[in-house]
Amino acid sequence: MSSRAIIPSKPSQRGEPVWELVELFPEQGSWSEAAYLKLTTNRLVEFNDGCLEVLPMPDAVHQMIVLLLCSALSELSISGKRGRALPAPFRLRIREGRWREPDVLYLAPRSEARFRKDWWDYADLVVEVVSADDPERDYVEKRKDYAAAGVPEYWIVDPLASRISVLVLEQGAYREIQVATLGQTAISVTVPGFDVDVSELLERARA
Repeated sequence: MSSRAIIPSKPSQRGEPVWELVELFPEQGSWSEAAYLKLTTNRLVEFNDGCLEVLPMPDAVHQMIVLLLCSALSELSISGKRGRALPAPFRLRIREGRWREPDVLYLAPRSEARFRKDWWDYADLVVEVVSADDPERDYVEKRKDYAAAGVPEYWIVDPLASRISVLVLEQGAYREIQVATLGQTAISVTVPGFDVDVSELLERARA
């Protein structure tokens, strides 16, 4: 049965959802990539084979970690050149019908030709900051997605566990090469000169 059947026939009343707006959009499973790409919102909205996945709003610590990492990557110079680092929301195409919005995306100077204004189909490094509502999304689901997209390196920053996991793509799958905890430094393999002191990052984010 279509979910349209549960929408009341009478106009929306004060305190109710605006049902009329719901009818303006496709049902879950019926969204096209074109319709998804036309969405403009400050919310994180990802796309999975016709369905929208609206992610919860992050907290201040989460956002501070994103800003600190994005700033560090933006200022990083590799052979005298700087790459491009972007925070969410910004779209990364995994494959046809599958899109993610990583917390941080980074294109190294060597990949400048792959830069696009509206969305990317590649990144040299992707970072996700784990949210308490669904850690499996970052540890399992997005690990598979970014590997499928050919992202060479994936960092998982977990503020609750106070650690950064560094994963490198090998033969189509990620291998965890480092788990840096308090007092240790996470070191990138594919982005020369990018390293993060876990204690310093979390202390600054929570200050």
